[in-house]
Order: sequence, then structure tokens, then C-alpha cells
Amino acid sequence: MNNEEIGKFAQSLRGTLIGRDHVDYDEVRKLYNGTIDRRPLLIARCENVADVIAAVNFGRDSKLAIAIRGGGHNGPGFGSVDEGLVIDLSMMKGVRVDPANRTVRVGAGCTTGDVDHATHAFGLAIPFGIVSTTGVAGLTLSGGHGYLSRQYGLAVDNLIEADVVLADGTFVIANKTDSPDLLWGLRGGGGNFGVVTSFLFEAHPASTVYGRPDLLGVERRGQDHALVPGLSGKRAGRVLRLPRAADGSVRRSLPEGPLGQKDLCSPHLAQRAGNGRREGRQRRPRGTSQADHRFCGPDPLHGAAGHVRRALSEGLQWYWKGDFVKTLPDAAIDAHIEQAAKVPSEASCMHLYPIDGAVHRKAEDETAWNCRDATWSMVIAGVDPDPGQAPALKKWANNYWEAVHPFDLGGAYPNFMMDNEGEARLKATYGDNYIRLGKLKKKYDPANLFRVNQNIRPAA
Repeated sequence: MNNEEIGKFAQSLRGTLIGRDHVDYDEVRKLYNGTIDRRPLLIARCENVADVIAAVNFGRDSKLAIAIRGGGHNGPGFGSVDEGLVIDLSMMKGVRVDPANRTVRVGAGCTTGDVDHATHAFGLAIPFGIVSTTGVAGLTLSGGHGYLSRQYGLAVDNLIEADVVLADGTFVIANKTDSPDLLWGLRGGGGNFGVVTSFLFEAHPASTVYGRPDLLGVERRGQDHALVPGLSGKRAGRVLRLPRAADGSVRRSLPEGPLGQKDLCSPHLAQRAGNGRREGRQRRPRGTSQADHRFCGPDPLHGAAGHVRRALSEGLQWYWKGDFVKTLPDAAIDAHIEQAAKVPSEASCMHLYPIDGAVHRKAEDETAWNCRDATWSMVIAGVDPDPGQAPALKKWANNYWEAVHPFDLGGAYPNFMMDNEGEARLKATYGDNYIRLGKLKKKYDPANLFRVNQNIRPAA
């Protein structure tokens, strides 16, 4: 590869090709996770499908490692690659809502916040995640869970169709009648099979949620940490086992404010307006909340996701570990409380995202996402703005995970996995679907061109 070849490639694009000498290179290569500092050789900022086809062909023919970037939100930084080519889809935005058919066409560069804002005007929503800056593409292709999962399932459960550029540069549309096997693989199999340039989703009635965090204090007493008086480990377990409508999390220390400085166990209640207020009153354990009316009320769905975005800005230091969780026995809850007491920073936390309800109504082999019997998807996230804290964040998250993993299932939400999980972990995540995914990879990407991801290798 020489400058002439790179020049021809640049001329073939409607978008911009950014090399290391470009004035915007350092800004464009940044990722959400501030611990990741990758230096790609080229970044193709694609503006349409033709650009994506050209980029795939150039990367393949030039024998470059290829990373696909949507929102750049991926924890281990799979949206970039050292010395390779980044196919940046962030310019390919566009949301078209069809209120009559309750479908939404979404460009691969959109964030979930872009879509939530567009669908809100029609009283509709797609069950995405909880952070509005998350890219639709990366979230969806690995499953996608969030506030509405119990009611409407995963993002992939609502994926109707996808436009895809394959490893050989061809363009296909995957739906129930055309390339249905590819659509099956895209529903949870990650970015292993091609570059998705557009998604078509089913949307559902949901515009406003009524929510609140119930803040259960963990008081600091010298080196000891204990939940507020009267809240035993067993009672904390009942909080973490809150039924329908609650997102449970063992949270962080809050800065000084109306609640003072405390560590918190925060089951977050979220329901559609109309029954959310009643649910919130029924589900909250009496006498435990340190929150008051200032912390609860109706909120547009896109506003709820925006609150998390403002708390967790781009460029923070991140390290996370995940697991699927089926039950929380008392011993597991004790382990969680013990590890949460060692939290290394104010922003670090453990979250349990409910993935039962509608998620359980699909069969395990109906989508590539295999885990249809777990109750929660757990993430342990070490977070801090200080780069010097990165080793401590990693150590805490790993120690926490090792303490609670014996109580969990073998697999995890792929978006909560780092880049050192290994094939055994992926096999545990996909279960009986893993063999089928390997065969699908062999069909659509036999040379494993798309390997900068939670990689499923082509079947032998």
C-alpha cells in the first residue's frame, strides 16, 4: 500500500478519509473509554453504503485489520484498531419513523438518544439501553437491554431487517424472507458477519416513564461498611430481588449533596406513566429510602437515558466485567455487599439489569442471543476521570467479579465483556447457538475479515 493507493481510496469516498497527518486525527480517533488509546492507520468516515463497500474492499485488499465504529462506546475499544482501518459509521445518521406500521428505520451511525428523540414525538420507543450516547449498532448486534426489556424484549427481539455489506463487498438485505440465517446471526452475534448500514425495528407505545432511584445508604464506620440500621443482608437481598419494574444496582459514593456522603444500594424503578406511580409505591421497601419526591416523577424516555449520559461523560477511565445472573442467594448478596464496600471511586458501581419478562418469551434458538433464562445481566464497572486510577479500577472489578462469579451463569452480555475473555467464555455466552454461529461465520466471512470484536471464528 502506497500513497497513490490511499489517494485513490480517498477519492472514491463521499466522506472523508483521515490519516495520521490530518488535523482532526486525534479528535476523531477518540473512544468513549478513556483507557483506550489506539492509533489506526486510516479512518474512513463513511457517508453512505457506497463508502462502506469501498472501505471494506480497500481494507480487505490491503490486508489491513478492520474495526467498525458506530457510537465508539464499546468497553474494550473494538471501535478502533492499531495500524489498521477504522470504518467510521458515525456520519450515517438518519431516523425515519413510520407511525402507521410502528416501525423505525435507523442509520448505523445513530445513537440510542437520536432514536429516542425521534420516536418520542410519536409516542413510540424501541427497547434500547440506558445511556443515550450508546451507538445503536453495537448495542443491537450484541443483544441490547435496558429500561423496556421486561416489557418489550431485547433490541434484537425487535429487529425486523438489516442492510449489510459483507466481507466480499456485496450488499444484502437480511430479513425473514431474504437471508434469514444472516438476520438470525445479527440478532446477538455481534459484528462478526458484516457491516450493518441500516436497521429496521419494530416500535412500541412508550413515551414517558415514571421513575425514581430508591437510595439505601451504606454508612462508613472506620474500615467497616454496613447498610443503614435495620437493612440486613437478607433485606438487601429482597431489594435486589425487586419484582417487575425495578433495576437494582449496588452503587457508588455520591458527592456531598442533599443526601450527604454515602455509598448507596439503589433499586431504580421505571414504568410507563399511568401505572408507574402505583408500582413505585408498592415495590419500595418501607422505611429504607433516603430519596424523596424531588428524585421521582414522570420523565420522557429519552430524558431518562440522558440523565445517565450526563453522569457518565466521554473520556472517563473504564474497566468492566459482566455475567448473566439467575438467582441471588444470601451468600451471593453478602459477596456483593463486601466487594461494593471496597469501591475505588465515586463513579464505580455494580448494576443488575433485569432480562426476564418479555426476554424469556423467546426460545433459546430463536435468535443468536441464547440466554433466555437469566434474571439479570450484571456489570461491574470501575470508573474514574483520573488515568492514574486505571490499575485500581481494573483490580477492583476483577476481584469483585471473581468473588461473585461462582454464583452466576457462565456467560455474559457481550457488551459487558472485555477483550481478554477467551473462546470458552463466548461458548458459555452463546450456549448451543455457538456451533451454528461458527457455521454462519464460515458462510459469510470465511477469512474472518471482521475479527476486531468478540470474535466467533469460522467453523473448521
